[in-house]
Amino acid sequence: QVQLVESGGGWVQAGGSLRLSCASSINIQSISNMAWYRQTPGKQRELVARILDYGTTTNYADSVKGRFTISRDNAANRVDLQMNSLKSEDTAVYYCRVIFMGTLHWGQGTQVTVSS
Repeated sequence: QVQLVESGGGWVQAGGSLRLSCASSINIQSISNMAWYRQTPGKQRELVARILDYGTTTNYADSVKGRFTISRDNAANRVDLQMNSLKSEDTAVYYCRVIFMGTLHWGQGTQVTVSS
């Protein structure tokens, strides 16, 4: 069983930055596919960024390209999301997701609120 704990969410003014972290209970060197999603009330959860192939490939939603950066720290068993130039439309609950042994695992989410 993989446990994921997100942190780093909070309130920030538009144009500001936040860094989200997702700590894994297992060694992430065995995990090739890690991602961040977000969800707002009444909407489906959407992919924000993912880091694949043990860190060699990254993909981003068009809405966050050039502003967000996903990275992984194998030594700390963590995947991070650096969010810059935040906009009010980035307000959401952000979730960490990994795929381990063919099963999706999710964190509990962390709220990000961007005030304009």
